[in-house]
Amino acid sequence: MWFTGTLLNLTTVLVGGLVGTFVGDRLPPRLRENVVAGVGLFVLVMGVKFAVDSANLLYLLGAILIGGVIGSLTGIERRLNDLGATVQRRLSTPGGTSTVAEGFVTASIVFCVGPLTFLGAIRNGLSGDASLLAIKSVLDGFSAIAFAATLGWGVLLSLIVILVYQGGLAAGASLLSGLLSDAQLREMSAVGGLLLVGVGLKLLNIRDVRVADYLPAIPVAPLLVALSAAIGGGAR
Repeated sequence: MWFTGTLLNLTTVLVGGLVGTFVGDRLPPRLRENVVAGVGLFVLVMGVKFAVDSANLLYLLGAILIGGVIGSLTGIERRLNDLGATVQRRLSTPGGTSTVAEGFVTASIVFCVGPLTFLGAIRNGLSGDASLLAIKSVLDGFSAIAFAATLGWGVLLSLIVILVYQGGLAAGASLLSGLLSDAQLREMSAVGGLLLVGVGLKLLNIRDVRVADYLPAIPVAPLLVALSAAIGGGAR
């Protein structure tokens, strides 16, 4: 069924987030930092791996530029941060400090941006095959432990985003079977990989890339492929 992969993903993130939340204060700060850095390195390498799979770098460039403009004008990053900050203000203790917003935003981006999210959800929706989402679930579960141990229980709020976003993709794919070509899926995967590079740089404290502002690049990519095919260029 189209929802099996998403349910598995929700379960692993929930378990990982709870484990990280309850044992986080018992872990040495250096250990927690190293775990997050390790996740950051893996995310960076995985992003590069998928980004270089683009059949035409012009699709990648066009999607990231157009998507970045759309995201900046609509303020996606700012809105996500504002949402997290609102939750933080309402749920943090008076006079205390909290990382609820940071945990929510970071986890939501890592868990919901990338080729495994889109290709996995689409494949699960089209054929019921949850193998890609099973791999993603394992990665997300371990990542949730690391994030929750460092940033707190705000990571668990990403469950809502996973349910709505990833579950919505799978549901949509089940209704729109055959809408996207292999070429379009490949470019969506490449753009997702490039965004994962930005997430990796952020996790490694190399550069604070506003990754969320580039999310519109993902639906832009297949549109560029379709436009190229329509004017005779095609996808090569």
